[in-house]
Amino acid sequence: MKTRNKSRGPLLGAHMSIAGGVDKALLLGKTVDCDAIQIFTKSSRQWAAKPYTKEEIELFDFNRKATGITTVIAHDSYLLNLGTPDGSLRKRSIGAFIDELERCEILGVANLVAHPGAHVGAGEEEGIRTIAGSLDEVHKACPGYRTKVTLEITAGQGSSLGYRFEQIGNIIDATKENDRLCVCFDTEHAFAAGYDIRTKEGYEKTFSEFDEMIGIEFLAAFHLNDSKKEFNSRVDRHEHIGKGQIGIEAFRLLLNDHRFWGLPMCLETPKGPDLAEDRENLTLLRSLLSQAQSRPASSRNGEAR
Repeated sequence: MKTRNKSRGPLLGAHMSIAGGVDKALLLGKTVDCDAIQIFTKSSRQWAAKPYTKEEIELFDFNRKATGITTVIAHDSYLLNLGTPDGSLRKRSIGAFIDELERCEILGVANLVAHPGAHVGAGEEEGIRTIAGSLDEVHKACPGYRTKVTLEITAGQGSSLGYRFEQIGNIIDATKENDRLCVCFDTEHAFAAGYDIRTKEGYEKTFSEFDEMIGIEFLAAFHLNDSKKEFNSRVDRHEHIGKGQIGIEAFRLLLNDHRFWGLPMCLETPKGPDLAEDRENLTLLRSLLSQAQSRPASSRNGEAR
């Protein structure tokens, strides 16, 4: 995996549809001037999918080079639950997750972002043990893979785990090959979970706690989303940048934080058919970079892994 190039600043982008083929996501990303994109490796509403054809893989590689969007991350299906106490569902989830990790490896996608899982009444400690055990099985089935499982901070809705930094840290500690794990920081999820990033003081406190409980070196990606719901609501509802409860200042602080330059920062905000909202959100985000840190569009290319 290549070392990220911090001189390029933050790699801004958005989640893009794979309708018509995974290669099409790169073309969509180019139309809104993405530095990076996030994709599903298959339909997020189905457990199984046909393997990629040789043509699909070649087109993905071709479009990656043609668009200059070399930084691509993936998100796993929302059907999966690696923390469930239900043995059959857990087995099915592990199998589907292995398939997604294989798809990422084939495409050369460096990070597979995943919600850790929900304990569904078994309790947080048991849920953390189950998630770590599931990850151990996944890693055992995928020896030598370069794609890293990237655990996402959650809002804490229902029995979902990962809404406290210590929970993520405990999952990492309980996983055997934890050097194969990374973390994705979702601004809306963190805010809904009780981390107030709206002021400089709150922002610095949040990432100081992240470093203490997890380790800043584990941070590999960001989801940039404002929040429809109020602070500490434990509700997962995304809003356009600057139009929700978080506001602009948190994003200004994040984008100008040199520690995170070179990392993919992808929108998961509401979309229309023409992607106009993505263009508006990305334009607003880029306007928050200080003048010395702004880059011309022609230089905005990501890093391949």
